[in-house]
Amino acid sequence: MDTMRIATHFRPALSPIMIAGLVGGLAEVAWIAAYSVATPVAASEVLRQIVASVAPALAGTALAPALGLGIHLGLSVLLGLGFGLAIWRPALRHFRRWATLALAIAVLAAVWAFNFLVLLPVLNPQFVELMPPAVTLASKLLFGIAMALTLQQVSGRLRA
Repeated sequence: MDTMRIATHFRPALSPIMIAGLVGGLAEVAWIAAYSVATPVAASEVLRQIVASVAPALAGTALAPALGLGIHLGLSVLLGLGFGLAIWRPALRHFRRWATLALAIAVLAAVWAFNFLVLLPVLNPQFVELMPPAVTLASKLLFGIAMALTLQQVSGRLRA
């Protein structure tokens, strides 16, 4: 299949899939904001640590919290896109809509495990220690749930 046919084939799905990733990312933002209200961990520090993981030289700047939010939401859209095109869209042909939730939770749990057990301990150990593992895992699982619920809303229109 040439590039133009691929783009035309996936075009109806791209926007809802990207929105689903954004919704998942916003669910994490809401969870961490609530956690920050209930604990001494400042949401701005979480956002700074996101920047420190990607661009350490910018973590101390005044724009770091806004930049951290932008990085987080950008990665959320990319994660939604990857999940949507590589896993959800092909699985939709073979499974019922309920499988979206199970798949999203499993994939986001795997993403959390990779991030917090492999990648971040090397890139930014301070970020790993900032919040308890249960809080960060819950954050990723909420991402998966929010993304899945969003995708379930559009799955009826995308079924072939």
